[in-house]
Amino acid sequence: MTDYYLAVAHHLIVFAMVVLVALEISLLKPPLDAERIARVARIDMIYGILAVAIIVAGFARANLAAKGWYYYSHNLFFWLKIGTFALIGVLSALPTARFLRWRRATKGNPAWLPPAEELRGVRMLLHIEASLFIPVIAFAAAMARGYGAFG
Repeated sequence: MTDYYLAVAHHLIVFAMVVLVALEISLLKPPLDAERIARVARIDMIYGILAVAIIVAGFARANLAAKGWYYYSHNLFFWLKIGTFALIGVLSALPTARFLRWRRATKGNPAWLPPAEELRGVRMLLHIEASLFIPVIAFAAAMARGYGAFG
């Protein structure tokens, strides 16, 4: 049952992350206000917590579940999945930093709004992040079927 519980947790977390990125994208449309910026910052914090949770659940699954670490560590698609997820994490750092800066700016001046160019850049990064979940899912499906095994 450990394998089952870890698989369910792993899938629920990744789908929740996709939903949260989509929610951030949908909320970051003009006209913004201090309340919406604060909401996006909170959503982004939850996204970050889930990113840590997916790593913990994923590696727990790889080590404790039915297939074991050897199966995963000797699979090209596992490493592609990990690498793509790491890229998502790196890309998410800039929007997170912007949200924190924007939130601080609105606390000092509730009428403050981020520059339009900055907002466009953050939205573009969020779209890239969301798009990168597609190969993550494709790599996971390939890996689960034994494609990419080496060693």
